[in-house]
Amino acid sequence: MDIDRSDVARGKRRKRALYLSAAVLAAIAVSVGLSQLEPAAPTVDSNSLYISTVKRGEMLRQVRGPGTLVPENLQWIAAASNGRVERVLVLPGTEVSAETVVLELSNPELTQEALDAEAGLRAAESDLEVLRAQLDSQILMQESNLAQVDSEFNQAKLQLEADQRLFEEGLLPELELNQSRLAIKHLEKRLDLETQRLERNRQSAASQLEARRSRLAQMQALHELRRDQLQALRVQAGMAGVLQEVQVEEGQRVTAGTTLARVAQPGNLKAELRVPETQARDLQNGLVASIDTRNGVVEGRISRVDPAVREGSVTVDVMLIGQLPKGARPDLSVDGTIEIERLEDVLYVGRPAYGQAHQTVSLFRLDREDEMAHRVQVQLGRTSVSTIEVLAGLEEGDRVILSDTSTWDDYDRLKLR
Repeated sequence: MDIDRSDVARGKRRKRALYLSAAVLAAIAVSVGLSQLEPAAPTVDSNSLYISTVKRGEMLRQVRGPGTLVPENLQWIAAASNGRVERVLVLPGTEVSAETVVLELSNPELTQEALDAEAGLRAAESDLEVLRAQLDSQILMQESNLAQVDSEFNQAKLQLEADQRLFEEGLLPELELNQSRLAIKHLEKRLDLETQRLERNRQSAASQLEARRSRLAQMQALHELRRDQLQALRVQAGMAGVLQEVQVEEGQRVTAGTTLARVAQPGNLKAELRVPETQARDLQNGLVASIDTRNGVVEGRISRVDPAVREGSVTVDVMLIGQLPKGARPDLSVDGTIEIERLEDVLYVGRPAYGQAHQTVSLFRLDREDEMAHRVQVQLGRTSVSTIEVLAGLEEGDRVILSDTSTWDDYDRLKLR
């Protein structure tokens, strides 16, 4: 007799399906659970990290920049005309006066032009004297003519008076009296004309002399220019101080305006700092600065802030107040620290490797046991050279990692050892 086993087979298939479903569900549950777990925190050597403590109190805002010492009184010596360097008479480092001849130039063309200008001046002076003599002679002749007409006029008046008396006595005809009267009128008119002619001749003479004087003044100015240019071939320092450098060599040809040398007064120096443009927004005249010359620190105040930005930095001039250390000289490299302001009762911490003023950055904050560091968002405020203000995200006494932690950007925790 055959036994029906279909129910047994169906039961086995149902069990296998249930087992398979349970295995799939278990695998899914494990996967979901694993996905919810945080990645294991990497272990970092705490000695390799820069860790700072958050503090509360006074924060001194400063900016820092490198620079050089430069003279406040500086004289650049330039060539007044074209020429050839014949001799360099003074070497750099020598003390000079304003009249010290530093070098000599030569220019044959300029020498000839100076001689021509002198000859032209002498000719213009002679022409003026000749013209003055000619005009004086003409005026004297005109004055003589006027004097003669005036004399004839006075004689005619006397004659008229005599004729008038004779006419009244009946000894002279009326015709001759009228003739004397006409002679008076004629001479009076001549006298007026001669007077006007003399005045016009004087005005004309003055105009001619003025024109000739202007020509003489031009020649005199040209002569003085050529003479000064010729004298300028003996190049003087122009200022008492120390010759800093000579930028030409003997035998070299130079053109007008070429820089030949530089003279400075080494006792009057200022610091010229280059402050990064990102830190220069709060700089202004009068702020206190400290200049480190590597041989001492001297105090100063900002005297000028360049409004332009050059190669990512702003030039700041610092007037030095204190006594300069020994060895301070022009072009000496220095470091300057400028005090911007003092912030009272603020929360601050050391400046992190990444993070500028008024930004929100993520930092790792250490726990109380210094065993783990957790990532937190920190809002930063105003900055200084080595510190930065904390506006939110940290409290006084917190210890945070300021080193570059970009290697662990994918982690929110670090394990310290």
